[in-house]
Formats: sequence, structure tokens, C-alpha cells
Amino acid sequence: MKTAAETRRRIHLVLADGTAFPGFSIGASGVTTGEAVFTTGMTGYQEVLTDPSYCGQLVAMTAPQMGNTGVNTEDTEAEKPHVAGFIVHELSPMASNWRANATLDQYLKQHGIVGIAGVDTRALTRHLRDNGAQMGAIGDEDIASLVDRARAAPSMVGLDLTSRVSTKSTYTWDATNGPWQLQKTTQSGLHVVAVDFGIKQNILRCLTESGLKVTVVPGSTSADEILKHRPDGVFLSNGPGDPAAVTSGISTVRDLLGKKPIFGICLGHQILSLALGGRTFKMKFGHRGLNQPVQDLATGRIEVTTQNHGFAVDLDSLKGKCELTHLHLNDGVCEGVRHTESGAFSVQYHPEASAGPHDARYLFERFLKTMSPD
Repeated sequence: MKTAAETRRRIHLVLADGTAFPGFSIGASGVTTGEAVFTTGMTGYQEVLTDPSYCGQLVAMTAPQMGNTGVNTEDTEAEKPHVAGFIVHELSPMASNWRANATLDQYLKQHGIVGIAGVDTRALTRHLRDNGAQMGAIGDEDIASLVDRARAAPSMVGLDLTSRVSTKSTYTWDATNGPWQLQKTTQSGLHVVAVDFGIKQNILRCLTESGLKVTVVPGSTSADEILKHRPDGVFLSNGPGDPAAVTSGISTVRDLLGKKPIFGICLGHQILSLALGGRTFKMKFGHRGLNQPVQDLATGRIEVTTQNHGFAVDLDSLKGKCELTHLHLNDGVCEGVRHTESGAFSVQYHPEASAGPHDARYLFERFLKTMSPD
């Protein structure tokens, strides 16, 4: 009689450069393509799966085992997963947590996410680190066919994915983190319009917990439509794809500059910088994880941050327009800017965490103060 391990369906992850990694199928059956990337967080796989910024990507978790706490209804960042595929070394067969209502494998199957386990994720991570993130394919076809699929998949460069993940209609948000809330909410009476390019729900929770009334609008919303809501400030969200391709969002922000206080996170940071005449570039393998060191140049304080981005802002392109406020200490990448004329500011990392540390939650308070300086 064959063991359970021997009956698992063998499949491969194959990269566009022809490198193949064997494993076995988890989640849904089928073939999927996307940009192969890695994230260094040891926890937070459910938040990774549901983060809209991972749309179009095959995400490899570098921690050796995933799924031991299962999945629940509270730790999601969107209504459904947005990854193109999921890559792990070892999948826990059971969920051991009092909040869990499904195993990770069940969750992937439920949402049609193709995954692969048994991969040597250390070797994969080293390969992507040395050779750069690249397109890949996961499935049970022969390796040559998977290579062809990977090479035919559209590159992230020039790709606007925000329409896939943005809300289709305007809505209000009033939920907080409930029992996980860090501080008591004091209503400010201020109203923020959050432009949804693929927003994480914990960003909305943090805005609400700061005492703000929050209206969420689609990423395609014009400046005139945003201003009709009579906001005290405008928030620009995270999201997937190439920021330079989000031309409507760039135009909208350009039209809003100087009219309302603006705060951007991740893709929102990049879109603000592009609206100011800056440039962005594709990074070799990006920053993804929960332990990225960033320095706040105003205070000198070092923050441990959550990050998820494959593009970055070319700081030299903003000379004379912005001041650098935050710096990545591993590679010197721009992590935050402030427009000297309008006061609009943004950060490349995720102060809302989820998952990750809470070192940068002060930025939401800083945004509040720009709307109510007294």
C-alpha cells in the first residue's frame, strides 16, 4: 500500500529562465502563471494571501512551515485571496488555533488558488535574490510547456493591475480592530476619502481608529469626484503592478495637490511621487516581509517595518520638489517623501502592518494633524 506522501500529485514550479523546482499540489488543481517573488515573514500567511498588492504574483514563503494556525475570518486583508499562486516548503495538515475555521489547504481550494508544497524554498529564494524576480508557472504539465507559459506571461513592467482589485463602487468604512485595537478611538470629526488602488483592510481600520470618517472610492475616481465628497484629506492606498502604468491615478493626484492634505502608502507613495514629476524603477527582487529596517530621518529612530513592493521611487528625480523622510537601511531605497510645497507625504512601507510590527502607527496620527494642525 502506498503512503499518503506517495499518493500526492507531483507538480513543478518553473521559472522563465528554465529553472524547475519539483513539489506536490496543494490547493486548487490546474496551471497558473505570475511573477515569482519571496516574502521573509515567518507569520502572517493569511494576510499575505489576501493582500491585493500580491495580485498577479506567485508568492513563496521563506519560513519552512505554513498553515499550522489555519485560517480564520478576522485576519483577512480583502474579501478573497489575490495571489496568483502560493509556494511553501511544508504545509501543515492541520489547524491548531482556537480562531481557525479551516485549514490552509481547504482555504486555497475554496478560493481556487493553485499552490505547490515540498519546494526547496531556500534554493528558490537564493535564486530569485541572485537572478531577480521573474515570471513563473505552477502546474502538472511537462517542464517545457511550463517554461513556455512562464515566458509568455506578461511582465509586471507596464502592467496596471489596480482595476482588478479596486472597489467598483463607493462605500463608507467604520470598522475598527475590535478587541485587537491598540488604543481607544477619539472621534475627530474629520472626513477622509481613501482612493482604493487595492487597499488593505487594516489601513481602513487604522484610519477609523484615528477618529476619522472614511469614504472609500474606486481607484479610477477623478479629482473632481473626490472633492465632491468634501473631504478634509485624501488617502492614497497600496496596490499591485507598475505604478507608472496607473496613469489615471497619477493624473488625479496631480489635480489634488495643494487642495487637500494627502497621505500615501506603498503604491500610493509611488503614485504621489510620479504626480510630482518623479520616476519609479523596477527593483531586482523587491522588499517583502515583516522585518525591513527603516530610519525616520526627522527623529533618527529606526523602525522595523512591513513591506511589499517590487518598484521604488528614484529619489534623484524629485530633487527640489520633495524632502526624503524615510530611508531603507539595507539598500538605501527611498522609503518616504514629503512635498515641500503642499505638505503631501507618503511612505513606501506599510505602517498598518497586518501582519508585522506596529512601530510606524504614528503616521496615521501625523496625517490627522495635517488636517487639523491645531
